[in-house]
Amino acid sequence: MALKWIEILTGSLEQKKQYKQNVVRMEALPAPYAAAAKAMHRYFLYQGGVEDGDTMVRMLGDLVDMWERAAVDGTPVADIVGDDPVDFAETFTLAYGGKRWIDKERARLQKAMDDAAKEQGS
Repeated sequence: MALKWIEILTGSLEQKKQYKQNVVRMEALPAPYAAAAKAMHRYFLYQGGVEDGDTMVRMLGDLVDMWERAAVDGTPVADIVGDDPVDFAETFTLAYGGKRWIDKERARLQKAMDDAAKEQGS
């Protein structure tokens, strides 16, 4: 019972465990793959805005899988991300869909504009 309340307040403990395992895997990557993975992970946290824990854990796991395979194969980082690493990272996050923080703000903005129009009599 107490565990259920804790998870309601803090989120899934299993997700946190998986997330931490993925971070450990990411930190264990050889250079330069670890640096590339960490940079993308940081960018995901700012740009991705994923609010669903399952989606974030899956995305990070896939990110680490990708860099682990690249490290084993010796694939150059530039061959993975191409000429535009920002575009690559944003495309990567968009592939996961899910609800994002910005969705809430978009809905809030739309409601504010609708309310303003109604107030004005439009």
